[in-house]
Amino acid sequence: MSSDAHKPAPAADPAEIVLDVENLHVAIGAGKDAMQIVHRVDLQVRSGEVVALLGESGSGKSVTARAIMGLQEDAVVGADRLTLASDDLLACTPEQRRRLRGESMSLVLQDALSALNPVLSIGDQIGDLIRAHRSMSRSATRARAVELLALVGIPSASKRVDDYPHQFSGGMRQRILIAMAIALDPKLLIADEPTTALDVTVQAQILDLLDGLRRELGMGLLLITHDLGVVMEVADRVAVMYSGRIVEAGDADTVLTEPAHPYTQALLRSIPQGGNRGEPLFAIPGSPPTPASIPAGCPFAPRCHMAIDECRDARPPLVDVGSGRVAACFRSEELLHAVV
Repeated sequence: MSSDAHKPAPAADPAEIVLDVENLHVAIGAGKDAMQIVHRVDLQVRSGEVVALLGESGSGKSVTARAIMGLQEDAVVGADRLTLASDDLLACTPEQRRRLRGESMSLVLQDALSALNPVLSIGDQIGDLIRAHRSMSRSATRARAVELLALVGIPSASKRVDDYPHQFSGGMRQRILIAMAIALDPKLLIADEPTTALDVTVQAQILDLLDGLRRELGMGLLLITHDLGVVMEVADRVAVMYSGRIVEAGDADTVLTEPAHPYTQALLRSIPQGGNRGEPLFAIPGSPPTPASIPAGCPFAPRCHMAIDECRDARPPLVDVGSGRVAACFRSEELLHAVV
């Protein structure tokens, strides 16, 4: 999914694409001091589809999301194309971009407690959001707030609408953030690590909620995570990100069963397996490079068991490797044959 890739034909009519990103790049600083954080990223999300952006912490996932939303104010953001349905985000003024946030695209953050105002009731916070975009009375916005809380599974919504964030559990606060994100029926919902710091049972509930909402509302969902279990549960397609680049992307089942990039393979090997009880857990050696220390060749080469001299000298392009997916690895064919 890079601008230099041999892209497969779209799987759906282009009219169904709610997010279309081509050659997105994000840099901090200017001139000689500019530091590239995100490089040549392509993404597409269609109506009713879950696309997972997967990678370790520091790979550039959240920066990508904030750049799409127009919230990366301390950075220089550029792209060949950045559209939300029929809206060209590159041509929007700051005010137009602000209006689209909430109305057409929304972001669910991972830290619900810090994202909510501790001195305002939940009903007031949802109401303020709605009135910023719609001409509605206070009674109407309160009724809508109750409706949204019930939709995301908050018990006794009509009573709890007047409660404050500290009166809810972590899982319930996350549900409230989701309610605020869908308040204006957006076409695109970006969920940035929405299950972080929640216990396993609550994680499953939040995932089921997001999956049900995107089916019911028909919105596209871009799910940002480093949790492969989450990806396996709900994703239709997956884009694997490393050091600010997409290194593999395609249908979730295909990518996760027959990885074409050693990094994807290593992530899969790091999942604890019940049959390996008592054996040491696999860990990817080393650490991801910082934006200031990205090697000249493949960024993953220093940690890769398949790296050869070519990997250290040249950066592999993102190309079609069959089965409707792309990968950036000189040895993808060998890896696929080894998996088979």
